[in-house]
Amino acid sequence: MTSNRPYLIRALYEWIADNQMTPHLLVDANHPEAVVPGDYVADGRIVLNVAAVAVHGLVLGNDAIRFSARFGGKPFPVELPVAAVLGIYARENGQGMLFADEADITGETPEQEGSETADGSDGSSSDSSGEAAEKGKRPALRVVK
Repeated sequence: MTSNRPYLIRALYEWIADNQMTPHLLVDANHPEAVVPGDYVADGRIVLNVAAVAVHGLVLGNDAIRFSARFGGKPFPVELPVAAVLGIYARENGQGMLFADEADITGETPEQEGSETADGSDGSSSDSSGEAAEKGKRPALRVVK
């Protein structure tokens, strides 16, 4: 089955633009096929304004996203494989979507792969009270801006 990521990017881009907001892409700048201006990369990521007024020749394809934009007043051709896009959101309110890592999209869980669980155990618990099992199942929340 093909990835749903390019379809979601196009849909969210259109939704953000239809609501007169500014679509931004969060991109993994370290992806081997990503062509982005290195001067604007921070922590291996870059945020790109892809509003119609900010870019020229935007193509949101199934395999890649291509456009030309000005960085520091100089035109730069940007090319991103869809897999390098980590998320798309509206600058004004942060609404949008972050995407799972491509490895997570396969649908395989650690149990299916025959590997250990995330806490390094094999999934069994020697604690009869069940507290250790509950401790590993707590949700982990973080603030995303």
